[in-house]
Amino acid sequence: MEINMVQIKSVTKNSIAAKSGIAAGDLLQSINGREVNDVIDYRFFITEKKLSMLISHDGTEYKVNILKGQYADIGLEFGTYLMDEKRRCKNNCIFCFIDQNPKGMRETIYFKDDDERLSFLFGNYITLTNLKDADLERIIEMHISPVNVSVHTTNPELRVKMMNNRFAGDVLEKLKRLAANHIAINAQIVLCRGYNDSYELTHTMDDLKSLFPSIQSVAIVPSGITKYRKGLVKLIPYDKQASAEVIQQITKYGDDCVESMGHRIFFPADEFYVMSGIPLPDEEFYEGYLQIENGVGMLRSMQEEFILAMEEIDVENMKPRKVTLATGFAAYKLIKELCDRAEMKYKKLNINVIAIKNNFFGENIIVAGLITGKDIIEQLTGVALGDELLISRSMLRSGGDLFLDNISINELSEKLKIKVRAVENNGCQLLDTMLK
Repeated sequence: MEINMVQIKSVTKNSIAAKSGIAAGDLLQSINGREVNDVIDYRFFITEKKLSMLISHDGTEYKVNILKGQYADIGLEFGTYLMDEKRRCKNNCIFCFIDQNPKGMRETIYFKDDDERLSFLFGNYITLTNLKDADLERIIEMHISPVNVSVHTTNPELRVKMMNNRFAGDVLEKLKRLAANHIAINAQIVLCRGYNDSYELTHTMDDLKSLFPSIQSVAIVPSGITKYRKGLVKLIPYDKQASAEVIQQITKYGDDCVESMGHRIFFPADEFYVMSGIPLPDEEFYEGYLQIENGVGMLRSMQEEFILAMEEIDVENMKPRKVTLATGFAAYKLIKELCDRAEMKYKKLNINVIAIKNNFFGENIIVAGLITGKDIIEQLTGVALGDELLISRSMLRSGGDLFLDNISINELSEKLKIKVRAVENNGCQLLDTMLK
């Protein structure tokens, strides 16, 4: 039987591992007799106070015994977060956004991951179709919690149909098993008009509600429909009336949950409010913004942060300043209202808010995070932009400076001949950047 070994990339100076003689390039084989397959194993195993580590150095095995605090880190770094390759998604969902991308984008855009370890490490949503029984047992044993699950529907036949995977129908059984072992669950439902909405959505919410209190929150988001759907299943976008009906259905159901269980659990995405024209709920509605990374409550959060910052920030002897802010149609109305308020208080501040039409993916895509550099360049060339152009950080690759079409923020600045700054989705930071 082949034994898995993981190469140590580096050892933190003066760390427990360094003082124990472990060096970069050594191979980690096991901890306390248990094979280390990935970073989840590693993190779980090193929580023990006593460690007996089997290490290989230039083909020679040796043991390292360590005594430490129960949760103290020992200072090892590996080549990747996972220590091995990401697990590729085995589904072929009718709404998959990756399948709706044009050719010529960076390679990472086309990779579909469905890896429960990324759910634990980075909050990624997984479908559970990749999970074997041993994987579920490991989640339970290590109490990996919360787990973020793309449910979409609990109707077995419908889930198999929507995900084009004959093994997709057992999601509710897996969720029940996790809940029975006190694993917290956040879920998302990508709503496809005519498929998993209406009575099917109510059925799914009934099933998920039965998992309370393990089920903490459920985001219901509209399927993103780009212009690149040739050869794919036809999906109908949500319009104003259909979006309003979705909000009414989810809000009423959530109100009943609040009354009977003390928690709302089910939350419609901000996009439904934008498309329907229905005002955003107040801050209390979102119960701490559990699903903000899914676009649930992001607009309300930004509004509250911006208004609070305006109350606290006063600027004396401010020089005249004109900035342009480029955003998507989803956030345009709210940001324009906030900027108008800022101009009333800060008399020397002039803000031009421009909604960028998504020509790259198509007009159905209205969120800022999917705007490309090319669309910004084409639509802002020749426009008087003032002293600085502000864009949302969500438009750029995580931790980098590239848009989805591989245009860099520096290229954007050079093309438009203006300083460009990326701002986090935070109202306080937005105001602060506008003023400076």
